[in-house]
Amino acid sequence: MERAISCEFNLDTACVELKFADGSMISIDTVAVENEVADNMYQRSELEWLIYNQPLEYANVVLSGELEKYIHGTPRHRLTD
Repeated sequence: MERAISCEFNLDTACVELKFADGSMISIDTVAVENEVADNMYQRSELEWLIYNQPLEYANVVLSGELEKYIHGTPRHRLTD
């Protein structure tokens, strides 16, 4: 992946938006992602925590294809509490 220069959650569009040094942008529709992978309210809650608190980590998990592994494993924020 190119070098990201910014990553934030856009509350108006419900998307995590990444902007890259070359001027390109990726917008991840978080609602569509949740509908596709989350089976229950607990998994949705885990994804929402990641979206609001660590949007870059969320983007990395989604783009790497490891989202299923994340929601079925022990999320990283639980390991640091």
